[in-house]
Amino acid sequence: MSQVRDGWSTTSTGGADQGTVRRANLSLVLRSLREGGARSRARLAADLGLNKATVSSLVTELRERGLVREGSAERGSVGRPGTIVEIDGAGAYGLGAEINVHHVSTRAVDLAGTVVSERRTSVDTRGLEPDEVVDRLVEQLNGTLADLAALGATPVSAVVGVAGLVDRDLGNVSVAANLGWQGVGLAGLLRAKLGDPAYLLEVDNEANLAAVAEATPGDPERRDILVIHGEVGIGGGIVADGRPYPGRRGYAGEFGHMVVDRDGNVCGCGRTGCWETVIGLSHLIDLAAAGDDDLLRSPVLDLEGKVEEISRRAAAGDERTLAALSEVGHWVGVGAAVLTNVLNPGMIVLSGYLGEIGEWIRAEVEAELASGVLAPDAGGTRIALSALGFSAAVHGAAAVAIDHVYDDPTLVPRVVPTLEVMS
Repeated sequence: MSQVRDGWSTTSTGGADQGTVRRANLSLVLRSLREGGARSRARLAADLGLNKATVSSLVTELRERGLVREGSAERGSVGRPGTIVEIDGAGAYGLGAEINVHHVSTRAVDLAGTVVSERRTSVDTRGLEPDEVVDRLVEQLNGTLADLAALGATPVSAVVGVAGLVDRDLGNVSVAANLGWQGVGLAGLLRAKLGDPAYLLEVDNEANLAAVAEATPGDPERRDILVIHGEVGIGGGIVADGRPYPGRRGYAGEFGHMVVDRDGNVCGCGRTGCWETVIGLSHLIDLAAAGDDDLLRSPVLDLEGKVEEISRRAAAGDERTLAALSEVGHWVGVGAAVLTNVLNPGMIVLSGYLGEIGEWIRAEVEAELASGVLAPDAGGTRIALSALGFSAAVHGAAAVAIDHVYDDPTLVPRVVPTLEVMS
């Protein structure tokens, strides 16, 4: 006995495996087009080691799902030129969102990664209950969904990043010290307030998502990286062989809570001497501000404004600011050396506010890395600065959302011409 599922006839003996292989091959073709660029079917077959008939069938299905299109003839080909196959950006959309201490934001991208909507609102989330924060985010999400609706589209998936420990399987925020959250069922709250949406909805740690934003598909220099993401708190993300490594339950990357100074300050998590207490933005402001009435402590400036003011003072040669940056750079390097000894990444990317002040601390970070890593030449680990600023996490959230389509193209319905049935 057989049944029809998604255009395939499957039986109880092996049919499901056939479907799995088909989805894997569809993913392989789609990822190859994203990472290697547009090509003919024949070139795709040669590059992927598949026969031409198989690739032709896969491309046809991807086209029926609206994920690829065929364009001009391939240039420089010998004999009869093949038709170029390329990603169709309008084939699918992903939605990213972020909840952080001082803002909520959303970002929607198409299949080609082009941004089609971007929204952000400054809000002191620490002064609100989780339910109120979710209301603020849902306002943003509804606006972004309206932007997509204007394009005649809905997202395939939505990924929400939050500054805290996230159980990805359950969609719960276990602990978010800087938000004051504990045991918040964020995914459930969002689904209820969004009216139980048909698209996938996931919750992840914002620093893990910031790491994804730095892992450019197809860039060999970005296949094995650590990202240290700094805002009020400090988080991190691990990308191994081009893929994010979340850990057993999604808790990997809590770099900010490595204890580096047991005689230091009390952290927001309740422990003493966490890395966050010596490299978080709040600590830098404490070091750089001349007094309680210093502009850096004023609510008039948002986080970005305060970082810009610190950079302005550093550029002007202000000794207090330069000394503060030097101390923070030293501690960034101390922790980076520990991480390098354990994981030996190809690159450590300073993200968030750390990327913004990177030019002022890079020398100290690299010096500590050179002296603190056992392997010669710091094990080959290099320091890089993110160009994404405070929006790295929402960039990564949108990238993960659209990546679901690359993982499983069958998430997008197949549209094929209907045939009249003769009676």
